[in-house]
Order: sequence, then structure tokens, then C-alpha cells
Amino acid sequence: MHPYGLSEYVQGFALSAGLIMAIGAQNVFVLTHGARGHRPWLVAGVCTACDGLLIAAGVGGVGALAADSPGISGLLALAGAAFLLAYGLRAFKSAVGSESLGLSEGDSCPQVRAILMAAMGVSLLNPHALLDTVVLIGGLSSRFEAGGRLLFGLGAVTASACWFFSLSLGGRLLAPVLRRPGAWRVLDVLVGLTMWGLAAGIGHEALGRLLA
Repeated sequence: MHPYGLSEYVQGFALSAGLIMAIGAQNVFVLTHGARGHRPWLVAGVCTACDGLLIAAGVGGVGALAADSPGISGLLALAGAAFLLAYGLRAFKSAVGSESLGLSEGDSCPQVRAILMAAMGVSLLNPHALLDTVVLIGGLSSRFEAGGRLLFGLGAVTASACWFFSLSLGGRLLAPVLRRPGAWRVLDVLVGLTMWGLAAGIGHEALGRLLA
């Protein structure tokens, strides 16, 4: 690992963690299946694998193409910083009006095929997931050289894996807490602060590139 590897890995981890913690269809799906004991390992694994594929497409495609042009890289980073500001604002607004997820216990476990198809659907056909992984993470990875993009992507995938397995396997323990709007409000505030902190750093670096 070169001297800046840890920094790039941590940046990828922090960005992905902040994006993935926001309430959405994918998280609700993982949480409810974990709370009901419906193949939690399988659900977490499929969602992690799908995120890994999308992040790889972003880092290897969008990120690699933009890396060849400092101007494009700077504009993508600036656009990403603006998006993170908006994302953080949405998280703060959500913290004001979060509602219970309304989890309930199911009596029967769906077929494995049905769980697979549903997990892939909420991961690969989710517009927010595509934007977060392919466009945002891929675009922001263009600030680094090839090795740095790889570490940035690995950090992002690690965050996805940690979140999905924690949420899925701990779902039965977390469900009573996450039924309370207050728990999601705290999480939304943390997400908002993370997004704004990342936006400040990325925006400063992007402006430096464009004005250089």
C-alpha cells in the first residue's frame, strides 16, 4: 500500500457509509428480512455483491475516463460535492419527519429464488443506488490514480458489506429500536453531518484543481 492508500481507503469507506445509511428501499428490505429471520446471510451477501458490481463499474468506468482529464475530474468532484450538500440537507429534513418503519413479523419464509430476485431488484434497479455507486462514487474516484481508485472502491465496498451484514444479521435485535422514529432521526443527523463534511473537503479540492 502506497503512503496515501489508507487515506483513499478511508475516504471511500466514509463516503459509501454516509450514502448507504440513508433510509431507502434497500435498507428497509435488508432490515425487515433480518428482523423476520428470512435468510439474513443470503440477503446481506446479495446486496453487498450487487453494490460491489456497481461500485466497480463506477470506479473502473466513470472514474477511469474522468481521470484522464483534470478539468472533467474537477467538475465531477464539484458536482459530487454539490450533490453531497443536497444529500446532507435531505438527511436533516428526514431527521425532522422520520416515521416508524412499521416492521411486523412474518410467519413463513419466502422461497430462496424469490428472496434472490427481490434482493437483486432493490439493489440493481434502484435509481438512488445507481446514482450513488456508479455516478457519485465513480466520479469522485477520478481524483486518484489507478491504485488510489482501487483503494477508494475497496473502501466503499467494505462499508457496504459492514452495513448490510450488521443490519441484516442484527435485524432481530435492532428491529424494536428502529421502530422508533427517534433512532432514525439520530442516524439521519449523523448521515447529514458526514455528507457535509465530505462535501467541504471534496469541494475545496475540486476548486483548487479548476483554478490551478
